[in-house]
Amino acid sequence: MLMKRVVITGMAALTPIGNDWPSVAESLKTGRTGIQKMPDWAKYKGLNTQLAAPVDFSRPGHYSRKQIRGMGRVALLATYATELALIDAGLLDDPVLKSGQVGIAYGSSSGSFDGMIDFTKMLLNCDKGSLNATSYIRMMGHTCPVNIGLHFGITGRIIPTSSACTSSSQAIGYAYETIRHGLQTIMVAGGSDELSASQPAIFDTLFATTLRNDEPDKTPRPFDVERDGLVIGEGGASFILEEREHALSRGATIYAEVSGFGTNSDGLHVTQPDAASMQGAMQLALRDAKLDAQAIGYVSAHGTATELGDIAESHATAAVFGNNIPISAMKSYTGHTLGACGAIEAWAAIQMMNAGWFHATANLDQVDPRCAGLDYIQGGVRLLECDYLMSNNFAFGGINTSLIFKRG
Repeated sequence: MLMKRVVITGMAALTPIGNDWPSVAESLKTGRTGIQKMPDWAKYKGLNTQLAAPVDFSRPGHYSRKQIRGMGRVALLATYATELALIDAGLLDDPVLKSGQVGIAYGSSSGSFDGMIDFTKMLLNCDKGSLNATSYIRMMGHTCPVNIGLHFGITGRIIPTSSACTSSSQAIGYAYETIRHGLQTIMVAGGSDELSASQPAIFDTLFATTLRNDEPDKTPRPFDVERDGLVIGEGGASFILEEREHALSRGATIYAEVSGFGTNSDGLHVTQPDAASMQGAMQLALRDAKLDAQAIGYVSAHGTATELGDIAESHATAAVFGNNIPISAMKSYTGHTLGACGAIEAWAAIQMMNAGWFHATANLDQVDPRCAGLDYIQGGVRLLECDYLMSNNFAFGGINTSLIFKRG
């Protein structure tokens, strides 16, 4: 069977450092991060970290209350990012959306917290009065792809992905495979997550959050010897993936081609990363793309600024590419956006590849000697021309993903 080629014809992101590429690029070039102190979190007894990376975003004025009644913030981020991506692709309101040729693969680490609170109140108070007709729709794990489908009238297959930090990278990978095998012509793909104090609480219990509460500009510090943990962020990013011949036939702009995808699982531990499995996911992506490691010009790291994660990831990367591969971590600017991180980081990496420069890792002053010796981009942007890049993400449960993109 002849496999289809898959290209990206539209993309958009909502992030803690901007909601369009010029704004995000300026932040990445100047080292301005989106980390800030959250004064309201002081009320949570026992929550050690007080830092987060919120997105400057509210309901778009052209969305009616009726249109968004089944959307919590996580679905609203996803739907608006998708609208921007469809506009970018020239497909908003195109009849193809309702033709059955278009599907959705979209992820988040959970549904919206306001819906969960409705059900929690019912269980705690033994009173169903806290629920309404949309409580479950806002809470359900597939709230993002369902709301995207309803909002834009998309009638093809829906692939929900909810695998924590790999939710959106899995979505992109599965969308790519769906088009590659001829099952859909176009796929909306990506992920989103909304901010809640319950998210840093998860990592707080694992002693994995930063405690630099009065130094938001100095944390997180991926791969740095003085890192002390991660910061939680929020956001959303959407891609329009399209069969290449269909894109060419309508004269679409092609930003990049999805060349390879690899995913596997550790099968070892629910929270401790495994370098060998990470390495395996990268090698699967290279095999899928039919590329040697030397073809990759840049690696977008998962880079959470946790001790075990940074060390394992760096050694896995070095095992595949050697010590000379340029690498940096976008979470140093946006915090860990959980289910959105794979899509946001891939979006930024593709934009940078097309522009011929890549960002440094913010706050990386001295590389931890326990990390592998890679070409860590430090101190400012790196001018770099490359034809292929790899974007990696690794999640709780030992789920690993690796995506390879070719310059358009």
